Amino acid sequence: MAYSEAQVLTGGLFHIPIVIGFFGFIQLFILKLTKTSQKNKVSELKTTNSLKNRESSQSVNVTKPSENKKVKKTAHANVPVNTYRPKTPCLGTVTENYSLLKEGAIGRVNHITFDLSDGDPLLQYVEGQSIGIIPAGEDAKGKPHKIRLYSIASTRHGDNYEGNTVSLCVRQLQYEKDGETIDGVCSTYLCNINPGSKVKITGPVGKEMLLPEEEDSNVIMLATGTGIAPMRAYLRRMFEPTEREKNNWNFKGKAWLFMGAPKTANLLYDEDFERYKSQFPENLKYTKAISREQKNAKGGRMYIQDKVLEHAEEIFSLIENPKTHIYLCGLKGMEPGIDEAMNQAASSKGLNWSELRPQLKKEGRWHVETY
Repeated sequence: MAYSEAQVLTGGLFHIPIVIGFFGFIQLFILKLTKTSQKNKVSELKTTNSLKNRESSQSVNVTKPSENKKVKKTAHANVPVNTYRPKTPCLGTVTENYSLLKEGAIGRVNHITFDLSDGDPLLQYVEGQSIGIIPAGEDAKGKPHKIRLYSIASTRHGDNYEGNTVSLCVRQLQYEKDGETIDGVCSTYLCNINPGSKVKITGPVGKEMLLPEEEDSNVIMLATGTGIAPMRAYLRRMFEPTEREKNNWNFKGKAWLFMGAPKTANLLYDEDFERYKSQFPENLKYTKAISREQKNAKGGRMYIQDKVLEHAEEIFSLIENPKTHIYLCGLKGMEPGIDEAMNQAASSKGLNWSELRPQLKKEGRWHVETY
């Protein structure tokens, strides 16, 4: 992040020879005025620099290149952040709310779209960002519910390609406590909401998961469950025909999606991804890890980290290319498994993953968003 360097104004002191008491008095008076003036100038300069720093921290995220100078971290210009805040949220109107699961699936996952047209200014965002949702009602203490952040599942143009909607992929949270099933506040609110309802929205936020701006970049995506949301936005931007027509950006690299789910019925947006793969076989690979239906090499359940190990050679051949970016999104519990798989895969090629991962992060090529 770029910051302004503070400059300190210094001035010399007046050295006036003391001849008589009258001139001594004059000297002291002038010194007092000079020090006061200097103090005010320094204070004013600090305030100015503080404001510059604050503006800088809220604008473009300028990053340093890697030490080997092979790759530059992408500086994304004009990325909107915090257009709407909790005290002044945008009111979005629900236009659709439908299940993404097929018969026999586990749990409940919905695709929900909001019309943002009533916002002034219009809430705009880019792929890889998140928005906040403030559930209606109050908590047990009678206070408004707190914000929950959700990764955006649509491109900047929205599912209707008109640039005035935003979509989310939401799993209803449920857990057991003292023998009772507890429903997540915000996820249940969203999964049950009806078209036409008004919802308080904040944001957008986040620069960690933004796509590289280079059209010939390679993108490896590792997702479980609703962690597919930003990946769906990426893939629509890359391969959806109408998106490609609207974008001044034409993806020419390699994209590889690893998707983890418990059952085939739980694969989210699967038909769209299969369509993209058939239309762009040279640009997209789609690998599925279905834990309750597939077996790994050891005879256990197949998880996404097992698929990473299976394809270790090809994955690390891509990683060696400085134009390759890796995106990881889903439950926080997936991180250790992915990390261990990457460690084993790197070792098989004589690489040290504990050194390589920080280097990828430094180069802006390792992107993680887990919850």
